[in-house]
Amino acid sequence: MTKEEIKNKEKKLLELTGSFCSQKLDDDYSQLCEKLILKLGRKRDVPFKSGKIEIWAAAIIHAIGSINFLFDKSFEPYATAEQISEFFGTKKSTVSNKARQIKDMFKLGYYDSDFSTQKMTEINPFNDMVMVNGLIVPLSSIQADLQDIVKKERAEGRDIEFTTQKE
Repeated sequence: MTKEEIKNKEKKLLELTGSFCSQKLDDDYSQLCEKLILKLGRKRDVPFKSGKIEIWAAAIIHAIGSINFLFDKSFEPYATAEQISEFFGTKKSTVSNKARQIKDMFKLGYYDSDFSTQKMTEINPFNDMVMVNGLIVPLSSIQADLQDIVKKERAEGRDIEFTTQKE
């Protein structure tokens, strides 16, 4: 498959996921799906070069949704795996299996720093934790000046671990 053919499939995936997100979800999901599609397209062996494009589109949304509690009624936006499959005319089990492959490929999980929605990033329970000497402790338990350093580093997309020395 040529680079042009891969770009055409990528464009089609962007259109399909964008359509679902604009109708059923929100812009945050649309951006995350786009980010994942582009990341898949950069793989040496591009996964979506074979298989039905609708299955890939549904699986991408399913993968992003599953790590952002999309299938939990207490979260907004909310959608079911059935709704995703129905929208794309695909089988739920096929989509679920493909989504699992995507999640495994990129080690995607809850509170993923690259693929969490804005809301999930804000409510991440690990935001108030920091590693000190290999132990996870509440951010509030360290000195105020060090708390400021942690917050500044995290705002710039980096995480920090402290090692203290005994005097």
